[in-house]
Amino acid sequence: MPDRYDTAQLLENQYEPGSSGRVLRNLAGIVDPQEMAIAETAELWRVQECLIAEISEDQPFSALDVCLFHQRWLQNLYPWAGQYRQVNIGKRGFQFAMAHAIPALMDAFEQDQLQKYTPCRFSDLDEVAGALAEVHVELMLIHPFREGNGRLGRLLATIMALQAGLPLLDFSALEGQQREVYFAAIRRGLDRDYALMADLFTTIIRESLFAVQSL
Repeated sequence: MPDRYDTAQLLENQYEPGSSGRVLRNLAGIVDPQEMAIAETAELWRVQECLIAEISEDQPFSALDVCLFHQRWLQNLYPWAGQYRQVNIGKRGFQFAMAHAIPALMDAFEQDQLQKYTPCRFSDLDEVAGALAEVHVELMLIHPFREGNGRLGRLLATIMALQAGLPLLDFSALEGQQREVYFAAIRRGLDRDYALMADLFTTIIRESLFAVQSL
């Protein structure tokens, strides 16, 4: 009889046969990482367009909404889309929240960040950057899902920015060497220090505004 606590038995911890352990088990039978990246991106653009059309500027968000965003994005690819992960994961030697703690942490995230900062109706750009930073950092520290947390965090930030009357956010400022600054900003969140992430979001907002004004 298999151990119900053995994470190897969890579907979310299995890889697609024929993918050489490079692609998670998926509904489309995709085995190539590049093909999966393309599929995930296409689904992300699809759900972003839908959410932009559906969400009002006065809509607050909850932990359930975060799960629904994730589900709507990846439901055609992964059977566990929208469900909190049951495996412990890390990146670059940094461990995210333990899987068993995620439900409680997401409840606290809803009460401490989502209820405070959504709907995101701040008029001052520094306030907007601060709100986006805190929400993003706390969500990244929890890392509630098996896959797609960073992109989901950017999607949520984009929707919040639109509520504040800003254009679609251009996250190219986080590419290249700035990725290390970004990861450092997330780690600072362990001490509830969101200043570095706020600086990054200030740059993102300004570059996004400049891109629109240059059209």
